[in-house]
Amino acid sequence: MMTKIIQHHSDSQLRRHPEPVEGRPPKQNAMKANIQLPYDIIDGYRVYDFKRSLSYLQHMGQKQFGSKFKLHPADRQIIYKLIIYFIRDEENCRKYGLDLQKGVLLNGPVGSGKTTLLNLMRYFTYPDHHYVIKTTRDVAAEFNMDGYQVILKYGKTHKKIYCFDDLGVENNMKYYGTECNTISEILLQRYDLMISEGTITHATTNLNAEELEKLYGNRVRSRMREMFNLISFARLSEDKRR
Repeated sequence: MMTKIIQHHSDSQLRRHPEPVEGRPPKQNAMKANIQLPYDIIDGYRVYDFKRSLSYLQHMGQKQFGSKFKLHPADRQIIYKLIIYFIRDEENCRKYGLDLQKGVLLNGPVGSGKTTLLNLMRYFTYPDHHYVIKTTRDVAAEFNMDGYQVILKYGKTHKKIYCFDDLGVENNMKYYGTECNTISEILLQRYDLMISEGTITHATTNLNAEELEKLYGNRVRSRMREMFNLISFARLSEDKRR
């Protein structure tokens, strides 16, 4: 499948994506809000315009998170990479080293806007690539209540894409006295699912590679290299929650 996006100024075009018969989240939301769509349909393909995509994100962000929400110019490159990935722009993804067979690991300091952006990127996904966002703390708390079936629920669910928010903030939990690094086990199973079924996983974290390895072990860190495209905010990115 192909998509095209046009960037203004120095960047090139984003590819085109066939207009699906069903599941048009950007179009439906835009019609309700009476705002301009981030794309035009040309010869049965969506041709995305990056400037309009930014305006669309700004509008949907204010609708979802309140009138004070705003996109920051310093994040433009991050947003561009996320958009070309989620609209599955094969040509530009190759240019930026993004593999569409992998998920996204969005890394950045606390308050940089990781979770917010991945919430908003769901407006650019197609039905087959829709994902559910779950905080790692919630998953760990579920394990504390329901035990190992939670690991199977998130680790072995075929064709269901999860985004695990805030890798590393969860605590190890005990179930009937047995302690388990819940997220580590889920990531290992999600890796197996990717290899066998092609099911991808997304995640956010404010930890670096060494900190993730210390928390989850070398085996998980190695698997994560194969599972994720790393997209990172600047280390000194401002806290947008202030």
